[in-house]
Amino acid sequence: MSGRITSAMSASRSRPGTRLLDRHGERALMEGVLGQARAGSSAVLVVRGEPGIGKTALLDYAAARALGFRVIWARGVESEMELAFAGLHQLCAPMLGRLGQLPKPERDALAVALGMQQGQALDRFLVGLAALSLLAATAENQPLACLVDDAQWLDRASVQCLAFAARRLLAEPVALIFAACQPDDDHDLAGLPGADRHRTWPCRRASCWSRRSADGSTLRCATGSLPKQAATHSPCCNCLAG
Repeated sequence: MSGRITSAMSASRSRPGTRLLDRHGERALMEGVLGQARAGSSAVLVVRGEPGIGKTALLDYAAARALGFRVIWARGVESEMELAFAGLHQLCAPMLGRLGQLPKPERDALAVALGMQQGQALDRFLVGLAALSLLAATAENQPLACLVDDAQWLDRASVQCLAFAARRLLAEPVALIFAACQPDDDHDLAGLPGADRHRTWPCRRASCWSRRSADGSTLRCATGSLPKQAATHSPCCNCLAG
């Protein structure tokens, strides 16, 4: 059932005609993350902001621009926050055809976590490794874009596993983009590598570690590099205000 839900969600959200007016920086950031993954190096992005400011529209834009990618959606559901691994199940369901490629301990751990088989008490380290391996295996033949909306409503076990995998993605062509309403210090995604240590393009001020848009959304990029065009852009509003 989860696979069908994910497919329907992808079809409804990945609208080729999605347009974002006057959000050039955000659009370029999304394209930069996709470009890095397309070139064979993983990229992780967390989009934060208040409800209704257009975070989902940015994910729609990323999906529409992910040409040549396999695009997989997941969405946090408030009523499922107490169901361990519900979010991970939603994201992994379309990729389970690759489950057989995982080492047996990881395969068994993930299968138990997703309710596919019975087993002993879960080793969450192995579940996180399995999620990482599944993402890498799925991206072997084409780049992979995983778009996670309403991440603040993911169950804790799922977000911990996804953050674990995001910290360890290296040379895989995977773009992992989260949208969340929750403040950095209240969510497990705050632990993503570089989330608070890399300035986000298009700001070129060395002292700026994030970019807050005029509409109130904060974008932080966990990619290891910035697009070349970043050097041509002006400081963000945080820098101007400071």
